[in-house]
Amino acid sequence: MRKVSAEEITKTVRALCISAACDLEPDVVAAVKAAAGREESPLGKEVLEQIINNFEIAERERLPMCQDTGIAVFFIEVGREVQLGSSLEDAVNEGVRQGYKDGYLRKSVCHPLKRTNTGDNTPAIIHTTIVEGDNVKIKIAPKGAGSENMSRLKMLKPAEGVEGIKSFVIETVSVGGGNPCPPIVVGVGVGGSFDKSALLAKKALLRPVGTPNPDNDLNTLEKELLDSINALGIGPMGFGGTTTALAVHIEIYPCHIASLPVAVNIQCHADRHKEAVI
Repeated sequence: MRKVSAEEITKTVRALCISAACDLEPDVVAAVKAAAGREESPLGKEVLEQIINNFEIAERERLPMCQDTGIAVFFIEVGREVQLGSSLEDAVNEGVRQGYKDGYLRKSVCHPLKRTNTGDNTPAIIHTTIVEGDNVKIKIAPKGAGSENMSRLKMLKPAEGVEGIKSFVIETVSVGGGNPCPPIVVGVGVGGSFDKSALLAKKALLRPVGTPNPDNDLNTLEKELLDSINALGIGPMGFGGTTTALAVHIEIYPCHIASLPVAVNIQCHADRHKEAVI
């Protein structure tokens, strides 16, 4: 049995909060640069080049790449052989509290009805899974409201099948237009239940941008959806062009015979995510 202290978790979370806001992962940077190289619209290409410049400034100057530094969403894997020193939730929230304060990140979390700000960007959204081993893996995916607000969930009839899924995903992106700051990454969760499909869609965004789906059928569907979405002509930041999405990632889970839940979680071009292992 290996002990992991609350202080270790807090320190790690603090660092992840700041790094996620300022340092974009290489897979996202590469995807945006590749999009800039093939974008057919002159204005769209210029917008993508400005986005790349913004990423570079953020990393160099240690500044958030976007003023909306998001609500802190975590996916945490805790090994069975780990003994936690105290409450995992408390340790994570303290790390968020410190990270958003020390990194001068915008505090955006508020009471849903009174709209009063909590003042420190807590509480975080924490999804925990027990796994084998003696490590704690922490993944953070700060989520801004611009893209989150364009996300949708629908309970399809089973008879609507793949075509119904495709129609709903494309419709969701079309309705969102330029609001989620494209080029976007589209996370799609299919199956499970109402809540499970939403979680699958969120987790789909953690996959390195554009990596092939290990399921051949899903990989084909992702490519078809990406082509259809980019044919919409929304383009970078909604100014028109051939690059509306960088990737479509799909996760599935068995569901009830009478249902077909589908969730679409949109992520902006600042597809922020970081991870660390303790």
